[in-house]
Amino acid sequence: MSILISTVLALSMLGLVLAVVLYFVAQRFKVEEDARIDDVQAMLPGANCGGCGYAGCRAFAESCVTSDAMDALYCPVGGADTMSQVAAYLGKAAPEKEPMVAVVRCAGSCDKRPRTNVYDGAPSCAVAAGLYTGDTGCSYGCLGSGDCEQACNFGAITINPDTRLPEVDETKCTACNACVKACPNKVIELRKTGPKSRRVYVSCVNKDKGGVAKKACSAACIACTKCQKVCAFEAITIENNLAYIDFSKCRLCRKCVTECPTNAILEVNFPPRKEEPAA
Repeated sequence: MSILISTVLALSMLGLVLAVVLYFVAQRFKVEEDARIDDVQAMLPGANCGGCGYAGCRAFAESCVTSDAMDALYCPVGGADTMSQVAAYLGKAAPEKEPMVAVVRCAGSCDKRPRTNVYDGAPSCAVAAGLYTGDTGCSYGCLGSGDCEQACNFGAITINPDTRLPEVDETKCTACNACVKACPNKVIELRKTGPKSRRVYVSCVNKDKGGVAKKACSAACIACTKCQKVCAFEAITIENNLAYIDFSKCRLCRKCVTECPTNAILEVNFPPRKEEPAA
């Protein structure tokens, strides 16, 4: 019995000594953290989405405090208001950045892109993309399993059950870039929101030649160059059999929309066009 008691006492004394040693070691190597980091973190939305390029809001707040300038720092969820508040608190200049929104560059709905086979594997775009090219003739388009929907923390993107394509709710989208990263075929892109939320973009990412792309999807870009020729602002480039509209150059004239023979160029949030009088 005495051996048991002495063993317990010895272990207790050893634990106490080690606790004291750890305390002094912690005090010796303690790193003082800037108290402003907590204040900046409280100003942030707390989404921890990673859209800023950092692991979370805490890491982003630390970078805001320690960086000499905030030009490369931006919280897409909080937007310009949050960044102005943070900059004013830290006495730095707030970064200016136009609001962005996610757009789906694929118009290959079920009626435009017929299925050629049936995928019976795991319901994941990443898995499907790793195994084969999809259940239609287009190997570039949306796979429709909803990886983007699962990646969005704000409920801004959902898969339409009829078209099997993602749809973005502009009022909820924060341009956090999560859906862009989740899409294995890079169908989703962040673009400038535009005045009155109006945008013009090519809703296709198919890089096959015109005839092959058109056979796989009736709404595919066939690189006919008609849109490029009619654009007066040099906003449209054609590379790898695919047209692309640079939103920094586009003036939303919409001439390219009517020129596209496959209706691959979309105009969003514009008023209805006036009907031209009959000849």
